[in-house]
Formats: sequence, C-alpha cells, structure tokens
Amino acid sequence: MAYYGIATNLVVYLSKELQEGTVQSANNVTNWAGTVWILPILGAYVADAHLGRFWTFAIASAVYFSGMILLTLAVSVPGLKPPTCPNGAAECDKEVTPLQKGIFYCALYIVAVGTGGTKPNISTMGADQFDEFESKERTHKLSFFNWWMFSIFFGTLFSNTFLVYLQDHVGWSLGYGVPTAGLGISILVFFLGTPLYRHKLPVGSPFTKMAQVLVAAARKWNMITPMLLKLTIKSFHLWIVYRFLDKAAVRTTGSTSPWHLTPVTQVEETKQMMKMLPILATTIIPSALVAQIGTLFIKQGTTLNRSMGPHFEIPPACLAAFVTIFMLLSIIVYDRAFMPYIKRLTGNPRGITLLQRMGIGFLLQIIVMVAACLAERKRLEVAAQHNRLVAKLEFFYDQAPQGMKSLGTSYFTSSIGLGQFLSSFLVRTVSEVTERRNGKGRGWILNNLNVSHLDYYYGLLVVLALVNFVVYLLVAKLFVYNVEGLDPKRQVMVQHHDGGDDDDGIVGIPKQ
Repeated sequence: MAYYGIATNLVVYLSKELQEGTVQSANNVTNWAGTVWILPILGAYVADAHLGRFWTFAIASAVYFSGMILLTLAVSVPGLKPPTCPNGAAECDKEVTPLQKGIFYCALYIVAVGTGGTKPNISTMGADQFDEFESKERTHKLSFFNWWMFSIFFGTLFSNTFLVYLQDHVGWSLGYGVPTAGLGISILVFFLGTPLYRHKLPVGSPFTKMAQVLVAAARKWNMITPMLLKLTIKSFHLWIVYRFLDKAAVRTTGSTSPWHLTPVTQVEETKQMMKMLPILATTIIPSALVAQIGTLFIKQGTTLNRSMGPHFEIPPACLAAFVTIFMLLSIIVYDRAFMPYIKRLTGNPRGITLLQRMGIGFLLQIIVMVAACLAERKRLEVAAQHNRLVAKLEFFYDQAPQGMKSLGTSYFTSSIGLGQFLSSFLVRTVSEVTERRNGKGRGWILNNLNVSHLDYYYGLLVVLALVNFVVYLLVAKLFVYNVEGLDPKRQVMVQHHDGGDDDDGIVGIPKQ
C-alpha cells in the first residue's frame, strides 16, 4: 500500500504541484520506480551474504518508514511543500524552489533504498516458511505466490481508489500520511510474528561464489573438460548447458583455493543463476509496457470527462483500479478454477509450466497493446498482468539455488526496474526524435496530449513486444528446469589425473 500510495498518483503530483511537463514527469516517475525495483539486487546480496533475510528486512523497513515520514512532511510543512496553484501549474505565477524539490526527491529515494531491502526478502522469507520436502507444505507453497500477489494487488486497489481520492480531494498530507501509518502498522505486525518464523542463515555472497566459478573456469580455459562421474551426471542434469564452467570443478594443480577449484554444486548454482539471464532479458520490454500505466495512462486520464453526476469526479489515477480489479479476479479464477482443472489434464502440480504461464501473459499483453494503439488509450492494459507477474516471481524464486533465493527474487524486481528505465529512455528518445523530425510542437509525446500521437508511440511498443515475444519463445524452448529434490548440502569436486580411462581419470571427492 505504501509504495503504490506514492507511485499511482506520483505523475499527477509532479505535474500539478512540482510543475513538471509530460515528458519530464513521466521520466522522473519511471526513473524513481526503476531505482525502487533495481536496488533489491543490493538487498538480496546483503541478505544472502551477511545479515540474513530477517535482519535485512528489519533494517530496510526502518529506512523505508523514515523515507515515508519525510515524504509526508515534504507535502505538509509550510516552506517544504510547493506553492498552491488552484488553476494548475500552467497558470501558476509561483515557482517551486530548489529546496522544495530537493527535499521531496530526497524522500522519494530514501523510500527507494528502503524498498531495496524489503522487496527481495519479504516474499522469499514467506516462501521459506514452507518445507519443500513435506508434501502438504509443498502443495501449499504452489499457491503461495498467487495469494502473495493477491495481497499486493489488494493493497494496490486500496491505493488506486481510496488513497488517490484523498490525495486529489482532501490533500496530499493525508494522502501520504495514511500509507505512512499503514506501513508502520505492518512493520509492527511483522515483528510480532518473529517467534513463529523459520529463519535461514546467510550462506555467503552469491556474487563471490559465481565469480569464483568464472575465474576458476577461465584459468583452465584451454583444458579439455573430462567426463563427469555417472553419479554426478545423474545428480546434475544441467552441466552440458554450460560445459565451460565445469572446468572450475576440475583439479589440475595442487591448489585448493576456491578461486582455482570449486565444488560441483557451486558450479551448478552458478549455472542455475546464469541460465535465467536470457529469460530475465526477455521480461524487460514487457515491463516497459507496464510502466506506461503509471505515467502516460494517468496523464491521458486527466484529459477525459470523469464526472459522475454534478458533484463527483473520478480522480485520473483511479482509472488504474480497473486493472487491479481484473488482476484480483484473475488470481481467484486461476487458483480455484483453472489450476485444479488443468492439473488433472497435464499432471503438472502447477497446471502449466511457469514459462508457459509467463508466455500466455506476454501474448495477452501484446493483444492489449494493439487495442491500446487502435483506441489511443490503455484502459485495458495489464488485464494480462496476473499470469506474467505471478509466474515471473515464482519462476525466478523456484529456479534459484537454495542459498541464492533472495538473489533469484531480485531478478524479478530487476526486470521491472530495467523496464522502467527502458520506458524513460523510450519516452525521452521518441519525444526528442519526433519533434526534431516533424517540427517543434508536432511530436508524438507533448504536454498537450490532445495534439500528441500516442497511438504511434503505442504502435512502436507493439512492434517491440512482438519481436521480444519471438525471442522469448526461443529462449523458453531451450530452457531446462532444475531437477527437484537435490540435496543442497551435497558438494562434490572433480579431480583430473593424467592418463587412465575416462572413469579412472576422474574421482568424485565429497567436500568435508
């Protein structure tokens, strides 16, 4: 609720209160949102390598809460809040001071730092409460991410309706104060449950582990990779995909330094993280499409007749509530109706694979973007988000090694963050190029949307989405899922001797 309480109506605040134009306000929103979603990489590193998920979340929550308090003060305290302009920023004779802008953006980015530690750890910590080796808990875990996203969408719906109404009709002070109080209460509730949690200790830096594999393999770049033991092949089905990395687990000298020789399990963990990178790359453009909802879509809403009777007008940011409602309904239908039915047909515990589910979301998103292009509006956007978002979160968590779950979850947030930055780049570039080509005041994205050509811009996004979808199909076809049931504690090294046949030349040595 706290994040979306800011993000949903932020472009309106920047336009009306901080007097920013369409392109500037849209880019400032996506740049901030991109930072919010990219910083979880750092939060995941701290959790996996140093503090663990619980303490990383606890410290980051305090930073998050302090940022929300400062943000509330920035829109409430005289001298810090910008001048009031009843007729809009275009007719305002008072300018926003650098101090006012500086305090507001400082608060925004403190919030971004805080979310960097909360986003990759809270959902991962929730999934950690289920034991995958217990059949009943494993079954419940399959629905966990559905209902996790349901709770997020429910908070988003509250933000898109009640909070947006407060911000537009009562005041920004109360509009930001309510989510700040809500965040404080949620943090308190989290700490009350501390004795009941299953805590997983940090297992070392995932980046260091992966770097060790890459360095050890590079040092043996000209060595012919030996055949692995049959036992190892049965335990690790993915070694063929990144054969070069197997060199890191082969002993050629007497050195046992982790930068010269790494356990096979460490090599496999590195492969598991690296093999998801192509999938991650194909989720960036769809995330850029979604970024339009919180920027141009809301700006378009300001040009519509939103009156419902003589005394009530729907705030433009409330239009995003239709998206959230569709997503809430789709989760219920998928979890309670579609998944049980399709599970009986396919025999898959999830009904369909995570990549199939994600691909369906991408395809529906393209169809919606075509409708947006033809109608020059995006009211339908992200009715397809449920399949894509939930599947993406579950996929990156599920396919990450046990000791790198937070990093896996940060892949999910990073794809959204990179999509936000890509959206900033596209909006700025398209605006500048089309104005330079067609003449000033004749670009595709202008402050006055009634003379803009957002239909052309949405058409460009459709083309990008189609190309991305083709690439995604190829990458998904080649993807190999992890083998379930591996014991993460089992570590094996491979030793290469001179001479002898294949089996005699390689010895599996359990790491003590």
